[in-house]
Amino acid sequence: MTASGPLSGVTIVDLTRVLAGPFSTMILADLGARVIKVETPGTGDDAREYGPFVGGKSAYFISVNRGKESIALDLKKDEDRAVFEKLLAKADVVVENFRPGTMEKLGYGWDTLHAKYPKLIYAACSGFGHTGPHSKRPAYDMVVQAMGGIMSITGQPGGEPTRVGMSIGDVAAGLYTTIGINAALYDRATTGEGRKVDIGMFDVQMALMENAIVRYSATGEIPGPLGGRHPSITPFQVFKTQDGHMIVAGGNDTMYRRFCEIIERPDLATNPLFATNRLRNEHHDALEAEIQGVLTTRPTAAWLELLDAAGVPASRINDVSQVMQHPQVEPRNMVIDVTDPKAGSLRVAGNPVKISGYDDPTSRPTAPDVDQDREKILRELAG
Repeated sequence: MTASGPLSGVTIVDLTRVLAGPFSTMILADLGARVIKVETPGTGDDAREYGPFVGGKSAYFISVNRGKESIALDLKKDEDRAVFEKLLAKADVVVENFRPGTMEKLGYGWDTLHAKYPKLIYAACSGFGHTGPHSKRPAYDMVVQAMGGIMSITGQPGGEPTRVGMSIGDVAAGLYTTIGINAALYDRATTGEGRKVDIGMFDVQMALMENAIVRYSATGEIPGPLGGRHPSITPFQVFKTQDGHMIVAGGNDTMYRRFCEIIERPDLATNPLFATNRLRNEHHDALEAEIQGVLTTRPTAAWLELLDAAGVPASRINDVSQVMQHPQVEPRNMVIDVTDPKAGSLRVAGNPVKISGYDDPTSRPTAPDVDQDREKILRELAG
């Protein structure tokens, strides 16, 4: 086992800030890449001012910038531009999430960099990508959640528009940026050529709409929010129990029949209205009422014990504290330690990508202070 990862030896020059870009480069760092964060002198990444704060340092910033290095450069100053260009000459990838046109104004657009550094991969993550009528518009997570349609299918029927509970617009864009970078690295290994990776947060939201788009194109019906149930599979939803709520996921006819046996309602399995998933979906309200009447007779834990024993997918609805204490978390190393000189010891989410032959550390280096690694980086560039 090695202490790094499959991207060991890859150097990323990271111009990104806030969440989408830093989330992408954090994944790359977790997979072994060296990530050099280029920040604005003095203030650094905007996310350094996002709470909660521990020991005067942003825990939010630490959570998505762990394991990186930092150098502060003003790309409008000749001296700092010279340092930046030396970094690019040694880098494998440059990542930015500025509004399209910003890098061109600085003299570092794709065409310019590709001519000068033909093997350099250029990854851009912006609100709307580098083409199209909205390309130069600013965007944040909630803007693309709204514009990309995901808020229209989230929440309770008839309720107020509801944001997805985490920053799905940013995080998913970061994931797709990482996918694009890894594909470009493989392509370069076979062609010797650097590529431009162009990710739009709006595009990503559409890609994540799962079957909502195809349902509309197939039926002409506009999907809306359904609360805690699946639009195409029944029963596959939140149910009330005697002491709370639980999820039951009867994903196929076999699972459904097994579920009916567990809740002691075999008649629901033989009822012709509920014989297939298509029929169950058509008669969802009637079936929900029948199931709900049974599940409220026992507490959640009692139902889960029976359903788990029968192999029927089900779960209580955990809060964050319960998730962190779940018995599956420690064996999968999904909560790890980050020790920071100012913030102390923090528990953060681990890396879900497990690759054989590489160690999965139980702790990771903290996020750097602004310009923390300047001297080391400058010495390397001078050598």
